[in-house]
Amino acid sequence: MSEARPGSETFEYAGATVEIVDAVTLLAAARVNPVELLRRSTWPSPVQRVDMTVSANGENHVFTARISAGAEPMSTERMRKIVLGQDPIGLLLSKRIAAGDPVATRIVDGVGTAAAAAYRKLGLDRPTGPAAEREPGVLADAVVGLQATVTYEESGTVARLEARMPRDEAGAGHLRAFVTLTLQAVLEISGPDTLTGRHYVVSRETVSKTPMTTQAVTLDMVGGLAGVVSELRQVAVSFRHPEAMARWGARRPQGILMYGPPGTGKTMLSRALANEIGADFREIRTPEILDKWLGGSERNIKQIFRDARRYRVPTLMLFDEFDSIVSYAGAGGDAASQALNAVAGIFKQEMNDLIEANPNVLVVATTNFPHRVDESLIRSGRFDIKVSVPKPDETARSEIFRKMVRALIAVHETPGFRMFAEDLDFGALGVAATGMTGADIKEVLRRVQLTKAMQDARGGGADPISQQELLTAVRELRGTP
Repeated sequence: MSEARPGSETFEYAGATVEIVDAVTLLAAARVNPVELLRRSTWPSPVQRVDMTVSANGENHVFTARISAGAEPMSTERMRKIVLGQDPIGLLLSKRIAAGDPVATRIVDGVGTAAAAAYRKLGLDRPTGPAAEREPGVLADAVVGLQATVTYEESGTVARLEARMPRDEAGAGHLRAFVTLTLQAVLEISGPDTLTGRHYVVSRETVSKTPMTTQAVTLDMVGGLAGVVSELRQVAVSFRHPEAMARWGARRPQGILMYGPPGTGKTMLSRALANEIGADFREIRTPEILDKWLGGSERNIKQIFRDARRYRVPTLMLFDEFDSIVSYAGAGGDAASQALNAVAGIFKQEMNDLIEANPNVLVVATTNFPHRVDESLIRSGRFDIKVSVPKPDETARSEIFRKMVRALIAVHETPGFRMFAEDLDFGALGVAATGMTGADIKEVLRRVQLTKAMQDARGGGADPISQQELLTAVRELRGTP
């Protein structure tokens, strides 16, 4: 099996098809950092979400799963549906809200909030039936000797499974057994036959079958930045679980500053974080703020934050090339310097209480030149996390090559067509690409793909992309013989 094409195991359980990809590598990775699985799967009602994690704790591998179930959450959209209905007035208000009418929005959301409060007071948001009365228990797989303890929290809305296995004994069979026990717990909540026809992929990373775009990127697809990805995952967890934050009186990060050389993936990481959270992505570029007319820049930045305070859904706001927007121009008295200083001052004021005004918003700023940004602007409380995104080292470059190649294979290879040869050595490619960024590696692959496509277009056919062709493209891009 080629390193570019990982092995997988497929089995059926309760009518569902389950595919476990590269279990050995997954368990090895869990020794270093927790590995999350099944995060983007869909589940039968009333199960809303299943978070599965494999990690290492001392001498053990720890398998955990958190199954969230319950009534349909009372979201803003659901509140509006209840309030508006299908009568003529409701349809008219719906059109006004869609057109952005702030008065109609405030009226309907105000009534909806009152309806939601009544909904909770009557207990309609709590599950009923057997799921709400379950007692702790044990699920076991006798074949591999794995036992999972099951506990229920929050009036039965959350089930937790945990199993432990000595680290040196844990293998693919134990992973498969825990997945099966988790699906068994899902069935106990959702009922028999509810998994029939569903497909689940258990994988350290998700390789999409559709062409990867910047808009669709996830943290799983990011190669070579394990530390950065781990930190962003923690941010995503804190954003997705406001109830846990409230229970402990904790405040999740309000702002993140990412800095590093060009081409290291700062903008991509921002989009990946938004997708990890399930948030809308709003990118603010320099021309949207800076205006040549007196007072225009100040009005623009105020309007951007005024809009941010009204977002009704989770939203990540990205200020790309942050230094060009808010860097101080020094003590100069010219109009440009005054405008930059004014914008920076307004930005500071708006960031002081943004999370309290609208907890749906997360601000991310990226820059290649962090020394150009005033320190008071990015202090803790405004930007709580500051992440350095460096050029990848040898191991990271190998990982970037591996993930990019696997993504291309998933999208483009078909029966009878091989895009890449079996001789790929990602370690050697990582060594050869010394000094390159992720953007450079993407360009290497683009050039080789274009060469092969041109050969094919001329009718001569083309062999799969080989190790030597990739090494040649790396040398050409680096300008080395």
